[in-house]
Amino acid sequence: MNSVSESYKNNPLHLKHIIPLDFKTALKLPDSHAWTLPDHPMADPLTHAAVPVIDLGSPQAATLIRQACEKWGAFQVTNHGIPIKLLNQVEFQTRRLFALPANQKLLAGRSPEDFTGYGLPRISTFFSKLMWTEGFTILGSPLDHARQLWPHEYDHINFCFTRN
Repeated sequence: MNSVSESYKNNPLHLKHIIPLDFKTALKLPDSHAWTLPDHPMADPLTHAAVPVIDLGSPQAATLIRQACEKWGAFQVTNHGIPIKLLNQVEFQTRRLFALPANQKLLAGRSPEDFTGYGLPRISTFFSKLMWTEGFTILGSPLDHARQLWPHEYDHINFCFTRN
């Protein structure tokens, strides 16, 4: 069985499935990003249920996570033990990253055979239209990508080593 990295190297993406649309400079919506209702059906537009909130201290946490993944594909956790100060710093650095101009973010772009760096998610190839999203996938240390984005040490060190 191949590892994930071997699978990605053996099945590289086309650039259109890697580079996100620069929404700040787009003057009109390109056809490649125009999803119609049949392209993206809603499960039940009348459902007003909230995304599940799961207390990690609960004895049923594992079961609740499984159920949330099966039904929603997402959930929010509480009692995770991560200090709010650290979460705020991570959010600040994330906003700092995505506020960069598109050409600067592309310096840390994901290569066609890789899965880390800036770009569209790998699942984008499964859809007929391109996604309205951008992402930065980190596996291990983000230091190499951070150096590409911020060549001055004090800039990339702050991104990689958020302190509590």
